[in-house]
Amino acid sequence: MSHLETASRPLIEAHQLARLQFGVPYLLPTNRFYQEKLSGTESIAFESLADLAHLPFTTKRALVADQEARPLFGSNLTFPLSEYIRLHQTSGTTGHPLKILDTQESWDWWADCWKTVYQAASVTANDIVFLAFGFGPFIGFWSAYEGAKKLGALTVPGGGMDSLQRLRAIQEIGATVLVCTPSYALRLAEIAQEHGMNVRDSTVRVTIHAGEPGASIPATRERIENAWGAKTYDHAGMTEMGAFGFACSEQRGLHVNEAEFIAEILDPQSGQPVLEGEAGELVLTNLGRWGTPAIRYRSGDLVRHGGYTCACGRSFLHLSGGVLGRVDDMLIVRGINVYPSALADVLHRFPEVAEYRVIVTREGPMDEIALQVECPSTLTIEIQEELRIALHLRVPIETVEPGTLPRFELKAKRVDDRRKRS
Repeated sequence: MSHLETASRPLIEAHQLARLQFGVPYLLPTNRFYQEKLSGTESIAFESLADLAHLPFTTKRALVADQEARPLFGSNLTFPLSEYIRLHQTSGTTGHPLKILDTQESWDWWADCWKTVYQAASVTANDIVFLAFGFGPFIGFWSAYEGAKKLGALTVPGGGMDSLQRLRAIQEIGATVLVCTPSYALRLAEIAQEHGMNVRDSTVRVTIHAGEPGASIPATRERIENAWGAKTYDHAGMTEMGAFGFACSEQRGLHVNEAEFIAEILDPQSGQPVLEGEAGELVLTNLGRWGTPAIRYRSGDLVRHGGYTCACGRSFLHLSGGVLGRVDDMLIVRGINVYPSALADVLHRFPEVAEYRVIVTREGPMDEIALQVECPSTLTIEIQEELRIALHLRVPIETVEPGTLPRFELKAKRVDDRRKRS
């Protein structure tokens, strides 16, 4: 790990402040989006990181609106278009897709951020990294591919293959690292079992996951590790922000890569910082992507402040349990806050549960949830009891036949929200 990962908090914050002091004046003369957004804040001297709180938030909605008003790429560009070499866009799962451009410098920065993810997962130049992903305009694992190259590992992109072909390729080349979404890792294991393949005894020793919460959910991580016989690591990133979070050997959640990002955890309603141990919305500022910057970006991710100490030796901010869910994904069912990740943690404790779907409806002013689960009907009462203990709710469960529910390669969409259709 780098010296900064174990540095004192004053040294880390001095590093962040120096990057911020360079970046903001650097982009303001030419970046129209932030010229307008930061208008009136020119007198802020950035003498400490506390001054960052005087700047307004950036939201995805504002960036999308800017691109709609100033097509095609909006005004959050610090350089002429000829300086940019990569175009990616968000998946569109939370709204209209957002187009993001990278210069060569910022694309190299992306790769460095992913190199940190690999190194924390003990991946080296001696590994063979297989990326089980259909490469397209969604940034997905393009940056993971670049990071593995920078690490010096043999890198194998799995685009253009179906799941069985990917499994056979992993087996044939002796891949030691699998990179994909948590849901797809479980799907690959399911397909392997259907075809008599034993991935548990394969050469894969590490799996790294992104795209959705899962690898930091204890039951989900345990299921992946049991299926693959490998150690499982979480990762967090966003197209509009960068690869900001990585898991360490302790596997208790995520560290924020504070060498390249400034993180704030704020109460979503008041906007005030939360205390250690409390949950709030993650607000990020990237420090190496000045061509398409994101300053005080409201990620929409709910995280828990885990402090700055870890048995791995790192002093970077720790997010206990990783990304807990989306702030706007929270359901209030009979007065109880329910996140989809909490449901996953219970359901994945049962090896017999192949897949599930959460159905959300509204009865009068109240939200209600029910589950469709691919499992033997004899498990219904036991699952309901575990959910009652964990969530203090009785959740109706309908068991369905194996193969009934959809499978996912990218972000899983297990919540069927029928409130808007009622």
